[in-house]
Amino acid sequence: MQNRANDTAAQSALRELRRDFASPKSLVAMAGLSVILAFVGPFGTDALLGFAPRLIYWAVLVVGCYGAGALIGPILGPRLPRSWPWTLRLTAVGLVIGVAACAVVLAVNLTVFRWWPEPAELAELAAAILPIAVVVSFMLDILLPAPAAAPAPLPPPLLDRLPVAKRGPLLALTAEDHYTRVRTAAGEELVLLRLSDAMREVGDTPGAQVHRSHWVAWDAVRAARREGDRAVLSLSHGGDIPVSRTYVPTIKDAGLLPK
Repeated sequence: MQNRANDTAAQSALRELRRDFASPKSLVAMAGLSVILAFVGPFGTDALLGFAPRLIYWAVLVVGCYGAGALIGPILGPRLPRSWPWTLRLTAVGLVIGVAACAVVLAVNLTVFRWWPEPAELAELAAAILPIAVVVSFMLDILLPAPAAAPAPLPPPLLDRLPVAKRGPLLALTAEDHYTRVRTAAGEELVLLRLSDAMREVGDTPGAQVHRSHWVAWDAVRAARREGDRAVLSLSHGGDIPVSRTYVPTIKDAGLLPK
């Protein structure tokens, strides 16, 4: 059973891309660029296509190339060695984005014109697109402000009830009579608190109740397995948490089990 994936750079890039395509400014910019290219008709498209199909052609290319760049930049950039100079890292990102843009152009041209370039023509295409992609990468890095650092999340209020030595990332909560056993990465402690009240004090910690006696933090789950109509979660710091039938849909929604 695969672990639940943490928030990866790819997922973050996809969320950014969805926000961009939902942003009126981005949509207006892409639409404006598509209209300009349709009017100008570069690369002989003014002779090959009427205005309406030419507009659609360039809109597809603009959206496709923008999407490729918006995904590749945030994913590839952080993975490049930090020892590389800033210029080298941006050039590498720009070249990869340029290759992706070439692929978009080739796919659209093959679909629209049934045209596939000869090696010499392919080299000409790459020579035209790759430098542009590198220059655009530098321009965007210079002109766009760096994203503001996210504020540090506040610790869950529940941790204030624990000894200082046992305060750490929350792993799980377990009801024991009138007490709740609070498990953190630094240890565990019994607190005189009902499970329902303890769950109200987990703050922004991602997790959910998975049993009438158990709450678990998603980041603490190492693996999950089905046992009949129920399930069991194995924690990264040891131990298992049972999941009752009622809460199986919850862990499916969290990506811990296939739907």
